[in-house]
Amino acid sequence: MIASFEPRLLHAMLRVHDLPKMLGFYCGLLGMSELRRIEMPEQRRTLVFIGYGPAPTDPQVELWHDWDTAGMPAPHDAAAGHLGIGVRDIARCVRELAAQGVAVRREPAPLRAGGRVIAMLEDPEGHEVELLGTD
Repeated sequence: MIASFEPRLLHAMLRVHDLPKMLGFYCGLLGMSELRRIEMPEQRRTLVFIGYGPAPTDPQVELWHDWDTAGMPAPHDAAAGHLGIGVRDIARCVRELAAQGVAVRREPAPLRAGGRVIAMLEDPEGHEVELLGTD
């Protein structure tokens, strides 16, 4: 069984076109930090790993940027998936993000009676970001 190998999620990857704008959203507005950057000039690509924890085993998001696609619309399905991020005081957090121009797809509310409060946002390239209340 694979459990004996102690698997853990290390990162999820998003293909992005406007790397500075995406870093501004995830690091500037959502408080992640750039943890490492890999420049690959031969492949004309940059990989940037961002996250909340400093340990290499803390979950991270890899922003994959192909240089030749800069400025082009992101080729993804809006229903392809989302990133889930836990926050305290979710209602205030969403109000502050909306005031900064972040698109809110779903205002904070539970999906079912007694369930966790969630909100859905959109990053600058249309990827869905789910905020989950941790209070």
